[in-house]
Amino acid sequence: MMNTAERTLDSIEQRRRIQDSFAIDLRVAAPGVIQTVDYARQTCTVQLAIREKLRHSDGSIEDVEIPTLLDVPFFVYSGGGYCLTLPIAPGDDCLVVFGDNCMDAWWQSGGVQNQVERRRHDLSDGFAIVGFRSQPQVVSGYSAGTAQLRNKAGDAYIEIAGSNINIVAAGNVTINGATVNIN
Repeated sequence: MMNTAERTLDSIEQRRRIQDSFAIDLRVAAPGVIQTVDYARQTCTVQLAIREKLRHSDGSIEDVEIPTLLDVPFFVYSGGGYCLTLPIAPGDDCLVVFGDNCMDAWWQSGGVQNQVERRRHDLSDGFAIVGFRSQPQVVSGYSAGTAQLRNKAGDAYIEIAGSNINIVAAGNVTINGATVNIN
């Protein structure tokens, strides 16, 4: 039977412990809950939805909330000069992905930038992807066979079903345009 001193002095075991301690502090992605939204800056504040386990010097463990993340850019589906904007509300679930590098200069100026600080996977380098949902927030009546742009209740939607487009509304449908062609 191996004694504890032999095991902890082993170089492989020491490397494993160093890697474990590094992995504890590594941030990659975590679920969160939107607290506030700033549409003008396209940022939000997010409370991470999983508490951190904090080990005290006496060996006891305490679950603590990670401080609210500020100025987190939120995802806007876009490309080629078009975008899809969706309202984001406090209480919406999201996934916060933490960047490999300090994003401050890129966020401020765009393009390719140098790092302002040398940091990796930091809480201040998160991006919010809104739309992931916890089980209590799942979309009811999810259409598995068509593409829909819909409200949460499912009583108003635009749907593509094969070669057909369906528009359904519990309220009014309004079409404004210089010219409206219906064939």
